[in-house]
Amino acid sequence: MSEIGGQSPSRYRVVFALEPKKVQSFLQNSLIDHAKNHAIELIPIDLTTAIHQQLPFHSIIHKLHSPQWTQQLRHFSLHNPSIPIIDPPDAVDRLHDRVTMLDSVPKLSLQNDVVSVSVPKQAVANDERTAIEGLDSVNLRFPVIAKPLAADGSASSHNLCLVFDREGLKSLNYPVVVQEFVNHGGAVFKIYVAGRHVTCVRRMSLADITEEEIKNLKGAVPFSQVSNVKGSREQEEEGDGVEMPPEGLVSELGRGLREALGLNLFNVDVIRDVNDEKRYLVIDINYFPGYAKLPCYETFFTNFLLDVVHGKNTV
Repeated sequence: MSEIGGQSPSRYRVVFALEPKKVQSFLQNSLIDHAKNHAIELIPIDLTTAIHQQLPFHSIIHKLHSPQWTQQLRHFSLHNPSIPIIDPPDAVDRLHDRVTMLDSVPKLSLQNDVVSVSVPKQAVANDERTAIEGLDSVNLRFPVIAKPLAADGSASSHNLCLVFDREGLKSLNYPVVVQEFVNHGGAVFKIYVAGRHVTCVRRMSLADITEEEIKNLKGAVPFSQVSNVKGSREQEEEGDGVEMPPEGLVSELGRGLREALGLNLFNVDVIRDVNDEKRYLVIDINYFPGYAKLPCYETFFTNFLLDVVHGKNTV
C-alpha cells in the first residue's frame, strides 16, 4: 500500500509487533536509520492499544503468536484489507509444525535438471514404540535426528538430539520428528527470503559421522554436545571449504517456497549430501529469522520494506 487518504505520502510508517528480545536483536539503530534515510519510519506497535487506533500506517510486520493477537490481526485485516499484514497468521502457523513446514518442498517445480531438492526421510513419534515403528516404516537407519514436533520458537523447540541406537529413543521428550541424518560436510546453507529478495550464507553445522563412530557412539546426544563427543577441532575444521550452492538454485528455491508458503519473511536451511553433490535437502524452514546476522542486513531488509510500502511483489 503506497497511499493514505488517496495521496502518496512523503514518508511511510511501518509498525512492528515483536517480542522484546526480537526488538532488541532486530530493530537496531542501524536499521532504523537506514530505513529513515529511505523515507520509512519503523515504529513499535503499542500492544495495549487497539491496532486501528494507531493508524495511519502502511503495513504491520509481526512475530507474535498468542490467540488474542491473531484475533486482533484478523479483525483489523477484515476492516482494513488494503493494509498488508506481514505475514498472515494462518500461513505462519504451518511453520510451527516440523511436519507441515516441509510439505511444500516436494511439490516445487524447480527448473533445474542438474541438481535435486528434496526433504530427508522422517516420521512422527509420540513415544518410543511409535518411534521404532516410524523408523521401520520409512526405512531409516541410525543415527537419526530427533526434533521436537513443535517449532514455535520456544526454548524447548530447539532441543535437538542425535540418536545413535534404540536405547537413545528412551530418553527423548516426545512428541518428536525422527529425521534422516545425512553427512553434509559440516555446513548448512541458510537461504534468507524477504519478499522478492533472496540471499544465502554458509554456516557451520554438525560434523560428518564416520562408520566407526556409528558403531561406537551410543544413546542420544544433544546437538550442543556433539562437538564434545566428536572433538571440537574436527567440528571447527569442517564446513569452511564447502562450496556454496548455485545462485540460480538459491533464487529459485527462495521464490518457489515464498509462493508455496504464502510468506514473505523466512529462511530455509539446506544441506548437500557429501555422497551425492547433486542432492540438496531442505531440513528446516523458520519464520522471521535473525536477519541481523546477515552482512548489510539493513540494506537487504529496507529494500523489502520499500517493496511493501510501494505495493510491489509481496505475497
